[in-house]
Amino acid sequence: MTSLQVADRWFERRVVDDAITLLWEPHVVPLMRCNIWHVRGRDRDLVIDTGMGVASLVAAAQDLFDRSITAVATHGHDDHIGGHHEFADVVAHPLEANLLLDPPLDSLSPRKAWGDAAVDDLIRMGYDMDEPWFVTALPVGTALEGFRQHGSTAVRTVDDGDVLDLGDRHYEVLHLPGHSPGSIGLWEPATGALFSGDAIYDGPLLDELPDSDITSYCRTMQRLLELPVTVVHGGHDPSFGLDRLREIATSYLARRG
Repeated sequence: MTSLQVADRWFERRVVDDAITLLWEPHVVPLMRCNIWHVRGRDRDLVIDTGMGVASLVAAAQDLFDRSITAVATHGHDDHIGGHHEFADVVAHPLEANLLLDPPLDSLSPRKAWGDAAVDDLIRMGYDMDEPWFVTALPVGTALEGFRQHGSTAVRTVDDGDVLDLGDRHYEVLHLPGHSPGSIGLWEPATGALFSGDAIYDGPLLDELPDSDITSYCRTMQRLLELPVTVVHGGHDPSFGLDRLREIATSYLARRG
């Protein structure tokens, strides 16, 4: 039986400002290590994406999750939806909602979960898939065998133009397809902040997945170029500003457009 080291703590966090905290799973391999964003509002909070679901996000961040919370899924890929089932109010685009109700991930082995062809495709795209597992350690009391993600009881759907109202902060839902059909971002016009999920982040963008669409991705990049962004908080990698957004988007369009 394969064994991994035991992690003393599963989640790390960093305070971004007085309203935003970034959480992540350091023992998840880089490809699957998504950014988990907590946004404090006057009347309710947001959690934007929830990681792999290997350990309880709610238990690890009880001090943050002390009031009404809406858990947003920027899209339904495995690395973003593992903890949504812990929240009562779950939000996603209609094209991704079924993935939260019945997550397909049933193994911590990439080749068992996705199949050899999918893993080999990721290697061809330049991703390091040398690790035999999605994790390099495990939380106390967790076994490699028998893992599967849990489904949410219900999912509330949102689409382009809908607004998530936190009382003092208002986030407009942007439908940003390409990486996946129902990818969304959350745009705060008052501050110019964009939570972009995997529509754009400062790393190699995946547009050849089974549910990706390059033509849609190009339209999304053109739309993002028109936003008066001050900061982008992506689904992976560090946050960045308008100049870097323009570099990423124009480079993508030059390559794919």
